[in-house]
Amino acid sequence: MQFPKNIPCQAIMESLADGVFTVDTDWTVTFFNRAAGEIIGIAPEEAVGRKCWDVFHSSICDGACALRESMATGQPLPNSSIFIVRPDGEKIPVSISAAPLRDAKGRIVGGVETFRDISEIQRMRNELKGIATLDDIVTKSHLMSRILSMLPKIAASGSTVLILGESGTGKELFARAIHNHSPRRDGPFVAVNCGAIPGELLESELFGHAKGAFTDAKTARKGRFATAQGGTIFLDEIGDMPLSLQVKLLRVLQEKVFEPLGSDQAQQADARVVAATNRDLEAMVAEGTFRRDLFYRLGVVRLVLPPLRERPEDIALLTAHFIERLNAVQGKNVLGAGRDVMRVLLRHDFPGNVRELQNILEYAFILCASGHIGLEHLPDYLLPRGQTRAATEKAPAPPTMRAAKYAAATEALARHDGRKMAACRELDITKDTLRRILEQGPGTNNSSIPSSDDEKFAHNSCPGISDTE
Repeated sequence: MQFPKNIPCQAIMESLADGVFTVDTDWTVTFFNRAAGEIIGIAPEEAVGRKCWDVFHSSICDGACALRESMATGQPLPNSSIFIVRPDGEKIPVSISAAPLRDAKGRIVGGVETFRDISEIQRMRNELKGIATLDDIVTKSHLMSRILSMLPKIAASGSTVLILGESGTGKELFARAIHNHSPRRDGPFVAVNCGAIPGELLESELFGHAKGAFTDAKTARKGRFATAQGGTIFLDEIGDMPLSLQVKLLRVLQEKVFEPLGSDQAQQADARVVAATNRDLEAMVAEGTFRRDLFYRLGVVRLVLPPLRERPEDIALLTAHFIERLNAVQGKNVLGAGRDVMRVLLRHDFPGNVRELQNILEYAFILCASGHIGLEHLPDYLLPRGQTRAATEKAPAPPTMRAAKYAAATEALARHDGRKMAACRELDITKDTLRRILEQGPGTNNSSIPSSDDEKFAHNSCPGISDTE
């Protein structure tokens, strides 16, 4: 293909709806068109001159880079689906094609990659399948779909939100989605785990402290509320917050001011509060361990996330979703979960909820390089009772007659604490036969023809057949 001589090549590249960029052999970006900047969320002039991985932060930058492979082989690589991470942390699914860039003599002097945002295509595909999506959240559950349908309006409202649900149900994902779809999306999202910080330090962590407020406070320090100005602060495990600090948080919510520890100077609190807990706050209110007024002030909007065991229709969907994500991140080609694996997952009650399923699949990816995830790739605790990993890794070859005799003899001895006569009586064989079996061992020859003595032992291993020796 030849470009019109009266139109510069760069002008043509700038008119494309697809993102286009080029790198030299040192991976420095040498060209970055307008569409690339719009998709990535970075100005073209900021991208040129930087290393490509500093610009894209894609799911394959640390592994199976399509551009690297194309430049190494000299062959184009069309239509791969990956994720890129924008500067604001948002993950964007894109379809990419890569090709080597050659000079007039045919030498490879760099690479060129085109990419297109396929977020809308994925959304439409999901809608046709009855799948509800928002950011990193996917579901087929009616309950979860209803929550997702309300989330954009909740995000736009600016009200405080209380997210309730068991550990691992994705409470922080929902908090981030609320932030990302709110007018505060350009501000910071600050997450604080109230259960991970000792109570005596939590006040300073949230509101900061003045110089000299306590021993070793040699300088003033701003807290998380100050850091979250103009954005959202996510207070996870709010049920673990001490009562003394609950009073101060209530003042922040009501009066929009706070005072750093050791200071009497009030500061404006311009941060939306989203809180979450896996504890029963209503029971804690009845017990007097959580303030009733704070409970109602936090729960202007209350979202209750159902556990995974109550939405089994999501297990297969989430499994496929996580496998697709892990393939993109790790550069693998795992095709999916095998039928036996899905049966195990569908029977499991998932006390750790979605987080547990994600951890199971991350573990499986360590052992499974390609193809389908099998039982041998699952954590041991998921395997049927009595089944070990060794039993799932490879189907055992049919045992030889010698091996069967040896196994029956040794198992009988074990059941009778090594007493040979008791084992002989159970197997209905003589002591000499038992001795010979143990001396010969299990053997390895699959092609051996059983002798009449073998046949007698095989029958004697079953009730009602006696040894005639």
